[in-house]
Amino acid sequence: MIVTARGFLILRTDTCVEIGGGDPDQDVVLRAGANFSRPQIGAGRGLRPPVSVRHLWKTPVMLTQLVLITLLIIGAAYFAMSEIALAGSRKVRLERMAEEGDHRARLVLNLKENPGYFFSVVQVGINAVAILGGVVGEAVFTDVFAAVFAYVVPPEALTPVSFFCSFLLVTILFVMFADLIPKRVAMSCPEKVAVRCIGPMVTLIMLLKPLVWLLTVLANAIMRMMRVPLNNQDQITNEDVIATVEAGAKAGVIAPLEHTAITNMMGLENHLVPSAMTARDSIIYFSLDESDESIREKISLTPHNKFLVVDGDIDHVLGVVDGKQLLKLYADGESLSIRKPGIVQPIITIPDSLTLTETLDLFKKESSDFAVVINEYGLTVGIITLKDILWPVMGNYDVWADDQLLVERADGTWLVDGSTPVDDIEREFGIESMPEEETYETVSGFIMYMLRRVPKRGDFVEYAGYRFEVTNMDGFHIDQVLMRRADHHVKHADKAEKVEKAPEGGADASAADQINPGGTK
Repeated sequence: MIVTARGFLILRTDTCVEIGGGDPDQDVVLRAGANFSRPQIGAGRGLRPPVSVRHLWKTPVMLTQLVLITLLIIGAAYFAMSEIALAGSRKVRLERMAEEGDHRARLVLNLKENPGYFFSVVQVGINAVAILGGVVGEAVFTDVFAAVFAYVVPPEALTPVSFFCSFLLVTILFVMFADLIPKRVAMSCPEKVAVRCIGPMVTLIMLLKPLVWLLTVLANAIMRMMRVPLNNQDQITNEDVIATVEAGAKAGVIAPLEHTAITNMMGLENHLVPSAMTARDSIIYFSLDESDESIREKISLTPHNKFLVVDGDIDHVLGVVDGKQLLKLYADGESLSIRKPGIVQPIITIPDSLTLTETLDLFKKESSDFAVVINEYGLTVGIITLKDILWPVMGNYDVWADDQLLVERADGTWLVDGSTPVDDIEREFGIESMPEEETYETVSGFIMYMLRRVPKRGDFVEYAGYRFEVTNMDGFHIDQVLMRRADHHVKHADKAEKVEKAPEGGADASAADQINPGGTK
């Protein structure tokens, strides 16, 4: 067959014959049996391709290739959705679905526990589909682009331009419909997608098991050499629970009070017993030889459910007495003597190094709600009850942010109780850490550590851009601290006031000024 620039057409089965007297370079020559979809275009312009684009779409071969490329895109989308769904599905939800009777969820859980075969099948499928997609896509669309660009593209550039356009089109189709969209769908509801994809995936694993076994063995060997865990370490941390609760609160699924209680409960692990206990200076106790009048006076002035019973001093605790039992004796007109049999009950003793979570576990184990807290020297440092632990948890405020311990004033300063845990100060004011904070628990201990002595009213410490000034003392205990930024506008006035007070303290006050003439840092 010969097609010339003059439009003459002659078909022959055995040879190629030139018709017409024109320049041979201006002719388009097609041999019998040649691919009509890829004509050899001469230098002339205005030629019509021997096979039109419309005719190409109607050929059986083209239709077959289009169906094949569509199936490959669907297959690639399935593998992409399966991979993301299995990796993103949450174990808790899958277990719940399995408990509700969905056996497919159990299959997904099994694959999550042993994902080696699954990921091997996915990788084999993705790579096989990608390679086939490139081959079939090039065959489908290169001919189409060659027929279209034959009008405008020089013959020497027609093949590479057509190939590039075909490659670009196939890439866009696979990226959009076989990767991005399927993965976003899988990420939006991973559990639902996972249970729908698990059936065909199990079948593929069975069919490709020999190949998958070989690939899995090789991959496991390489991972062992790299010391990478073979199984997914699916551990739920406190941060995961808090994040989930916060997301539920924002979505309106969890009530604000429930959100506060759960968040505060998770914070028990991060706080030691001294942050919630009643200090020894505030403990009301009875001695063995306590008179009836003294017992009545203490009960009337400081009514509590339970009172400590000591032998001589508070460091020798014998047990605890129930206030209700004493009230019953008083109502019956009997003596309130502590020495009566059965009055004093045993009490558990805990170290001050326990966390509040550990204390709760101990209360549950011992069936108790009251404990004496001792330090490393065996001295009583306080008492703690179940109410002391649960009260902040159920309170309608932030974790451990008691308004009585930390109060912000209108002038930009804060009144801080001396017993406020330093952990609260670090969290509320963004302080990374206190110096040697393992040696103390409260703001009072922090100031004493920095001053290296028992402070007096007016002494202050500067740290991390904040000034901690002692404003009230209860004996040797720091009752209240005024906290402000170090560059506060009243800083100089405070310095002047401290200098005027220095002579009152004599030698100690002078020593204090030497320690922190402008604040200890």
